[in-house]
Amino acid sequence: MTLFRVGSIQVGDRRELCLIKNISAGGMMIRLYCTLDVGTSLTVELKSGQPVNGTISWVRDQNAGVAFDQPIDVIDILSTSMDGPRPRMPRIETGCHATLRDGSTVLRVEARDISQGGVKLRCDTLIPDGTDVVVSLPGLPAQAGVARWSDQGFMGVTFNRLLSLGELVAWLHAQRAAQCSAG
Repeated sequence: MTLFRVGSIQVGDRRELCLIKNISAGGMMIRLYCTLDVGTSLTVELKSGQPVNGTISWVRDQNAGVAFDQPIDVIDILSTSMDGPRPRMPRIETGCHATLRDGSTVLRVEARDISQGGVKLRCDTLIPDGTDVVVSLPGLPAQAGVARWSDQGFMGVTFNRLLSLGELVAWLHAQRAAQCSAG
């Protein structure tokens, strides 16, 4: 079944984004935004949140084939239940400083994870749900959004405009390179 959905892959303790191009009961073809070798074990997660374990069976340019460890029910994994939790875009952990603007108030915060649609922030100031905010992350244009939740020093912001997959992947790679060069 052909589809173009953003997913995430977990390889060891590293999480990366991928683009799922097609899927069948036995495997999938993905576009990689990192380097992986044939034989690498990984877990792929779609927006539905269901993890699928597999192994890289081939790599050609930036595309790779993933053979699943067990056959899957494609319809089940692609459908979302009306009863369960709402699907979210794949999130990638980060740990960079950012600023959060609420009107004329500017706060220093820490971005803990990010997706195309929003960011989880460490923020010691309570920002009421529904507040219009602007998040500035180093290397990305300022992102207008809305505070969606807060809990024990963390908050979620939904961006008003989705980040493009390419923009997010490039930013994540730049952040990792900066972290590696910093120590």
